[in-house]
Amino acid sequence: MSSLRMPQTFLKRLGVETGDAVFRHELLEEQAQSLGRAGRKVEASLAALAAHEGGEGRAALVKAAADAVWGFLVQREVLGLRDRNTVVAQFGIPREVMARIGAR
Repeated sequence: MSSLRMPQTFLKRLGVETGDAVFRHELLEEQAQSLGRAGRKVEASLAALAAHEGGEGRAALVKAAADAVWGFLVQREVLGLRDRNTVVAQFGIPREVMARIGAR
C-alpha cells in the first residue's frame, strides 16, 4: 500500500502548515517565553540586591543575582546571542555580580 504526498512546493504556495512548521513555531515561542522568564528573574534579583542596604544577607543576594544572570546568559548563548556587554549595560549588572559568575 502506498500513500501520496503533496509536493512541498505546493504546500508552501497554499500556505498549508506542516507538522514540522507548527513544531518549529511552538519551539520558538517556548524559547522566547523561557528567555523572558529568565530576564524577569534577573530583574527581580537585581532589584532585591539594589534595595538591600548592606550588611547581613548581602552575600546571599549577590549569589542569587549571579545565579539568575548566569542562567540568563547561558540561555542567550544557546540561542546564538553572545553579546554579554549589551546584557550587562541593559540590566545594569553590578561588577560584584559579574565577578561572582567569573565574567571579565
